[in-house]
Amino acid sequence: MDENAKNKAAGKAKEMLGKVTGNDRMKAEGKTDQAKGKVGGAADDARAKAEGVRDSLRDDDR
Repeated sequence: MDENAKNKAAGKAKEMLGKVTGNDRMKAEGKTDQAKGKVGGAADDARAKAEGVRDSLRDDDR
């Protein structure tokens, strides 16, 4: 499991625990952790796509 998936899973658990216990701060931290995981995942996807484009351009030049 990568770091982004861990952040999303831990964030979801923290959010649920915050809801159950009535702890608004924990619930907010959970949502923040989930957002970090989503943003990190999107950045990783964009990086992979850019590398794919770069590699395909290199292949065309040969």
